[in-house]
Parts: sequence; C-alpha cells; structure tokens
Amino acid sequence: MEYSYYPGCSLHGMSSDYDKSVKSVAMNLDIKLKELKEWVCCGARPAHIPDQMMNLAIPALDLAEAGKLGLDLVTVCAACYNRLKTTNMFLEKDNDKKKEIEGLVEGKINSGLKIHHFLEILTNDIEIDLLKSRIKRPLKELKVACYYGCLLTRPEGMLEGEKIEDPEMMDLLMEALGAKSLAWPYKTECCGTGFSISKTEIVLNLTGKILKAAKRIGAECIVVACPLCHANLDMRQKEIEKHLKEKFNMPIFYFTELAAIAMGEDYKNLGLNEHFVDPFPLLEKKNIMQE
Repeated sequence: MEYSYYPGCSLHGMSSDYDKSVKSVAMNLDIKLKELKEWVCCGARPAHIPDQMMNLAIPALDLAEAGKLGLDLVTVCAACYNRLKTTNMFLEKDNDKKKEIEGLVEGKINSGLKIHHFLEILTNDIEIDLLKSRIKRPLKELKVACYYGCLLTRPEGMLEGEKIEDPEMMDLLMEALGAKSLAWPYKTECCGTGFSISKTEIVLNLTGKILKAAKRIGAECIVVACPLCHANLDMRQKEIEKHLKEKFNMPIFYFTELAAIAMGEDYKNLGLNEHFVDPFPLLEKKNIMQE
C-alpha cells in the first residue's frame, strides 16, 4: 500500500512525536508514505477569512503537489485533513472554479484524488487480522476515551462512512489493540483549537469540560487524532487544573502512539518523553512497558 503523505506544519514542529509514531505504524504494516516534496501550510487559519480564492488556493497547492505523485493523499492532522478534503470536494463539484484555481497555483489537481486521514487507512484499508498479527504488547484493557474533536467528522462526508456525532473508527482500533474504549458524550466537542493564545479562558473552559467528562467515566487516558487537540489537552493541562482547581493528571496519546506501542516500537523512538503529562507511570501500572 502506497500513499502520498502530507505532514503539515505541526508534525514538522511541536508534534514531531506524532510524525514518529505515524511512520512507525506505517512501517510495521508495510504502508509506504511518500512525503510531498514542496508542501505548504494547509491554510487552516486563512480558511476563516472571507476570501474564497485564498481559502481554496492554499490547500490546492498541496493537492496539485500530490497530483504529481499520482497517489491518494494521507494526512494525520484533523485541521489539515479538513482543509484538504473540503477543498478537494468543492473543486470536484465546480469544474470552472477548479480550472481557475489550477491556473492560480500553476498546477493540475487530479480528478478522483482521494484524501484520507491515517485513521481511515488503519480501520478501512488494513485487514483486522493483519493488524492483530503485528501486536507485540497488547494494551491490556487500558481504559481510553477516544476524542475525535470537531474537525475530523465535520462537515458530513469527511471520515468515510462515519457518523458525525458518534464516530467509532478510533474506538474500534483501540479495541483491536487490546484497550477498552469507553462510551462518553464528548467525542466530537471542540477543544478551542487555535484560540489557546487569543482566547485562552475559553479554551481552558472547553478543555476542562472534556477532561472532567473523561475523568467521570473512569478513563485512564484520552486518545486524539489532531496536534491542536493534543496541545490543548496535554500542554495546557496544568493550566486547566489551576483554572478549575481540580487535578486530572490525564495522559494524552495520539492514536498512532498507542498503536506503535502495541506493535512493540522502542519507547525512545516515539518522543513520549516530550509529553507535558508524563504517560510512563500509567504504562508501567498497566504493565504495557514490559516486552
């Protein structure tokens, strides 16, 4: 299996640990990821300004770059996935606008180009028996709250075959890895995304509700599929605790980190030590650290 790969800005910066785990899982499952040579920012921030041409042209640069490889495109950031896929869906329906954008970016966007989140690949394209055959460290009933966030399933038609309000892909993956995925009502609530600097109190309140809900159902950790969600829940957790006057100490994992751990990847190669909430005590408690 081979795909073009768009890491996005975060995975070459603050979320390099996510990138490491994605590549580890891909290698273990014989998935080839060819990183785009000339990728640019997906335009997640400009998407909110009233300039349709800019909103379309920025992600279109990456779609055109993917077209050069002739492979379907995979990304792992929910914001990048949202921008790339919604732009591609829009241009597929409006051929005149597509031609205009192609002229603007000086590149061709292949008809039929498919955009995938890596979560879709692991749940839709990989046989469950193959996945289970690569498990060396089962997650031993680790109680997880799978958090999809607001961008991964919206608008309708994003994650293939998923329900917008109650998605299941991540839950099914965690169960296959040996974890116990808990039902909870905050799967697709917003974490505040990029407002953590400009509207910090709003983000602290939103993420606080997510952490409270996870703690209430007995989750031992939260599993995410987005660098922004991870940053708000992990990096700001001490600040959230101070704001709410409540202790959580809730490790936040990327779904690929837990998959890589289950597949026996050396912890030193995953960047788990870069997390703000130390995940090692939980892994040791559950005996998942053992070879």
